[in-house]
Amino acid sequence: MQASIESTGNLERRLTFTLPEERLESHIGGRLSEIARTARIKGFRPGKVPAKVIEQRFGPQVRAEAMDGLLRETFESAIREHSLRLAGNPRIDKAGEGEFDFVATFEVVPEFGEIDVAKLNVIRHTAEVTDADIDQMIENLRLQRRTWQPVERGAKEGDLVALETWSQAGDERLPAEGVERGSSILGSGVMFDQIEKGLEGLAKGEEKTLTVDFPADWRVPQLAGKSVQVHVKAVEVSEPVLPEVNKEFIKSFGVKNGEAEQFRADIRSNLERELKGALMNRLRREVGEQLIAAYAHVELPPRLVENEARGMLLQQVEQMRRAGRDPGQPPADAHQGFMDAASKRVLVGLLVGEVARTHQLRLDPKRVNETLRLIASTYEEPEQVIEMYRNDPQLMGSLQNRVMEEQVIDWIAERAQHTEQGLSFQEAIRN
Repeated sequence: MQASIESTGNLERRLTFTLPEERLESHIGGRLSEIARTARIKGFRPGKVPAKVIEQRFGPQVRAEAMDGLLRETFESAIREHSLRLAGNPRIDKAGEGEFDFVATFEVVPEFGEIDVAKLNVIRHTAEVTDADIDQMIENLRLQRRTWQPVERGAKEGDLVALETWSQAGDERLPAEGVERGSSILGSGVMFDQIEKGLEGLAKGEEKTLTVDFPADWRVPQLAGKSVQVHVKAVEVSEPVLPEVNKEFIKSFGVKNGEAEQFRADIRSNLERELKGALMNRLRREVGEQLIAAYAHVELPPRLVENEARGMLLQQVEQMRRAGRDPGQPPADAHQGFMDAASKRVLVGLLVGEVARTHQLRLDPKRVNETLRLIASTYEEPEQVIEMYRNDPQLMGSLQNRVMEEQVIDWIAERAQHTEQGLSFQEAIRN
């Protein structure tokens, strides 16, 4: 194999190489011979199809597959030969007129030196699920299933108020005619605070005028930064009616026997799963912040950081679409707003990879299976989810990467200087 490498930047390299033509042609010939022995083509008996017909029918596909495979193999061989560690995927292009000449441009992992995790100071949070947490979750489930009963008294916190409103901002009336109709649960924080508080005490059919001071960045331009007269009328006031925690209620959450003990056990299991994930996220953030502080001076591969920033932008756009919001077409430089966060994410990712490499940490298949079963247990048909992961290389690869990162984070935290800090369940699951 002919190959030469040059530095085109502190962390960028260009590899020029030529594919071994004889190996390529030999592979193509061998593959076409295999196909000829089994190919079924109308008008020919199996194994008797002329080589020319096989070449015409399968040649282009076989050649493309062979070229792609040999391209990857040759590139990877050259990388190993020069003891290079890639950061991100390479860009491989044809070089000049030659069919077998290529040039690969890529970035390499920066030199971090010895990564001494013992110098890091990590806070390791702990928490447990208590009976009070289970009681609170049951109360939340009751609230999810609540119904509403109209009342004649004045509205108070927790009540659902159906209302009509219109506003006077100077000479401008909003809406220009009629009223706006809506509803709000008092205390939910859905409505502007001054309006929500002004509804307290209003009974069905009662109305009042509120003086509301809207902030300068309020979403309605006509009201932003102004003191506005808001007219509100309570069309109906309803109080919540919570269901009893009986067998029927319990069965509605998938507990077939309807027993309270099993219901609480299932809730505990779900909360412990949520807590485990929350504590790992906190530990990941703790370790990440320590690594960033210790290695912020290291130059990072610019293209890798930019690609990460663009990926974060696309993720945000997709989240907006799923939430029913139209993000429009982002400006060409919109990814610049993500560059700082992308740099930190890339730095931590590279450092975690280096720790795993230098200490020869290996993926624990048992932990992968445990995590997979944990994920699957949140679905109605766990075995189908497990099968889906095992049949999808991309899903399984993503899971393995996640587990490997968690293994390394745990490994670092165990060897770093660390202190434990106890939290309640509610504190632990907050971001």
